[in-house]
Amino acid sequence: MKRWKLGLLAGVLFSGLALAGCGSDGGGQPSEDGDAETKKITMGYFPNLDHAPAIVGLKKDIFAKHLDGVEIKTEPFPDGNNFMDALNSGNLDIGYVGPGPAISRFMAGNDVVILASAANGATLIVAREGSGIEQVADLSGKSFCTPGIGCTHDVQLEKMMLDIGLTTNRIGGDVIHQKQPPATVEALFESEQMDAAALPEPWGTYLVETANASIIVEWDEVAWGETLPSVVLVSSKAFVEKNPELVKNFLKAHTEAIKFVNENRDDSITAINDTLYELTQKRLPESVLTKSWERMKFTSEVHSEALQEWADASYDLKFIQEPPKLDGLVDTTLIEEISK
Repeated sequence: MKRWKLGLLAGVLFSGLALAGCGSDGGGQPSEDGDAETKKITMGYFPNLDHAPAIVGLKKDIFAKHLDGVEIKTEPFPDGNNFMDALNSGNLDIGYVGPGPAISRFMAGNDVVILASAANGATLIVAREGSGIEQVADLSGKSFCTPGIGCTHDVQLEKMMLDIGLTTNRIGGDVIHQKQPPATVEALFESEQMDAAALPEPWGTYLVETANASIIVEWDEVAWGETLPSVVLVSSKAFVEKNPELVKNFLKAHTEAIKFVNENRDDSITAINDTLYELTQKRLPESVLTKSWERMKFTSEVHSEALQEWADASYDLKFIQEPPKLDGLVDTTLIEEISK
């Protein structure tokens, strides 16, 4: 875990937010009588703005209220691969991650199930001042970056490019794509080493507000912008089957946290910025967080068709080698049960 925590500290400017984790000693163990559900749970999440339901839910003790009597251990993760490794190994019971890693691991045969969405949107496509890029078609012969190769934001932009006949140098086209941490993009724009970027919030808004970047595609006009989850709540089927009541209570906390952040924007932003300050003694400009907040939707509703279309596009773009079949990945039975 030490390497993860060092990576988190090194990547605070990457994420913009952070919450110190309490570590993990193998959550999901049975209680002493061997019959009752576990009294301990390990929860993972990313220190990102669209993980607000997790961060604010912890900060405001919403999870503690609904999981009364359950020891909650938390672990922030630097990326989706580490998160999914922990879930697959049993070191993590439940948590928040982007849909891409969840889909990839499901297709690889890992035990993973999406229980709910947490946020939709949160992708902004921007270009540096003087790049000459005003629309996606202008990317021909130019360069762009995303946080990962084949990540949610990469597939969203490359799908839009593919629809108008553009592809990256990875698959024979003339658009240069690179993987770059969002915190490095401002310097790359200033030195004219990068022309455009597809980024998670608040990084796109940050570049617009502080580096005179221009918006090429708004969050709700990006491919599947309003329906594709940027964050999903996942667990393993084994953990859910073993601990149905605990998971139901977790989902109650999840839905209350979403309700809170939707009804209390300023309070939520303050809680998030306070969390950042607690770890780094730095805060993001509130104007950036406030404007970023408007570029995402916090919701528990899962649009399975958007997940399938995103996965199909990943196949068309040769990020995955087999046609994706996602039957069984999404199971909203429990959240529908508690909503009745």
